[in-house]
Amino acid sequence: MAEGNWTRVGAFILTSFSSLPPGVQSFLFLTFLSVYLVTLMGNGLIILVTWADPMLHSPMYFFLRNLSFLEIGFNLVIVPKMLGTLMAQDTAISFLGCAAQMYFFFFFGVSECFLLATMAYDRYVAICHPLRYPVIMNPRTRARLAVTTWLFSFPFCGTNKVNHFFCDSPAVLRLVCADTAFFEIYAIVGTVLVVMIPCLLILCSYTRIAAAIVRIPSAKGRHKAFSTCSSHLLVVSLFYVSSSLTYFRPKSTNSPESKKVLSLSYTVVTPMLNPIIYSLRNNEVKNALGRTFLDP
Repeated sequence: MAEGNWTRVGAFILTSFSSLPPGVQSFLFLTFLSVYLVTLMGNGLIILVTWADPMLHSPMYFFLRNLSFLEIGFNLVIVPKMLGTLMAQDTAISFLGCAAQMYFFFFFGVSECFLLATMAYDRYVAICHPLRYPVIMNPRTRARLAVTTWLFSFPFCGTNKVNHFFCDSPAVLRLVCADTAFFEIYAIVGTVLVVMIPCLLILCSYTRIAAAIVRIPSAKGRHKAFSTCSSHLLVVSLFYVSSSLTYFRPKSTNSPESKKVLSLSYTVVTPMLNPIIYSLRNNEVKNALGRTFLDP
């Protein structure tokens, strides 16, 4: 397309779920609002109890607290605007707002990938090197690991409608007039590295953990060691399965509507399930909640 036909876009329109009947949109609004409030409350409780209870001042719960901060940030980036598109039909988002949403979406997503890998390493040290665990995972080391996980323009033409409920990069790139082949290759390579490197680190950690658990002589000891990892394994599975189905499916089988549904799983549902998984499957967290809110 000639340069003279390029236009500067000041705002985008998020189509969100506008193709659905108003009654269905109202139902989705109430559902997502409930999930959003549960997510904020659940992750907020995890942050509060792991901070307030001295029994939970271990590296494992330090990283869990960071995960809850990430989940809250992830939700704040996506869900409020999505609720606005459903309830008030406020589908417009400024160019800078769209760019900021894309940036923080990937910021929190990448941080979560590496934080999950860090949590797997923490479980590896706790199970395979229990006597050295306090020395290896000292406050300075875990602070450095946490900081590491947290720190890690085009011409548009034609329609400015983004066929999604947030500014996801594949949906926005479809509106670009210029040749985006290089950027798409760069984004694919970057995504694969960001997803695969932490995933390989998690696999390495749990391979060694499994070998160590097999060598534990008592069944009770094996069960206790496995139970400390089961919640993290479930959270990792939810995150990686949903994000992989969204970004690594063939384009021929990845329609915009199916991608919206899959995106809901890791942007809305998974952040709500994480605190539930950790609280229901962890007696230490349940006991700490009781001490914090029930004990006089």
